[in-house]
Amino acid sequence: EQAKALVARLPNGKGKIIRIYGAKTDNNAFQFKEGQDRVILPLVEKGDIKGIHEDFTEDWKPENAKRITQAAIAANGTDFDGILASNDGTAGGAIQVLTEEGLAGKIPVTGQDAELSACQRIVAGTQAMTIYKPIRIVAQNAAESAMKMAMGKPVIANSVVNNGKFDVPTMFLNVFVVTKENMRETIIKDGYHTEEEVYRGV
Repeated sequence: EQAKALVARLPNGKGKIIRIYGAKTDNNAFQFKEGQDRVILPLVEKGDIKGIHEDFTEDWKPENAKRITQAAIAANGTDFDGILASNDGTAGGAIQVLTEEGLAGKIPVTGQDAELSACQRIVAGTQAMTIYKPIRIVAQNAAESAMKMAMGKPVIANSVVNNGKFDVPTMFLNVFVVTKENMRETIIKDGYHTEEEVYRGV
């Protein structure tokens, strides 16, 4: 969803991008990259997208994502069209650099986790989107699955994820792409963050 959202914001779906992955020590980072690759790599092969710089972010820290973005600009200049950042923290680090370069709001940056700071950046226009995973639905499904297992009842997993050693039965739930346009219908409607918090300073 992150990659689709970024491509949709590129001029005619084409351009040069920087890719900022999560921590190499976190299997989730590879899962996110794999999902992004399914969208991005066919476009790279087609010649529509060019990855000008990519790197993993040690410990998912924003300051490390900032360094990756600075390295990308040092090597390539500011001639790029988007930043595919794997979560809101790495997006925040990248946006700090864009702000210093006078490009914040002009270059779309993706995110994930629906952190308050990211939601504030989205309504301010410096971050393009984030991924919201409704905690109530996630918690409810986890509790129901745990109860079924405790009672010896079958739990239906609709997929599997390989953790590097074996395939783990996995239950995927719907996530939401949150943008400036649907902030109120998603994050605020669910009470995940309040309107006052999100729109503070806008």
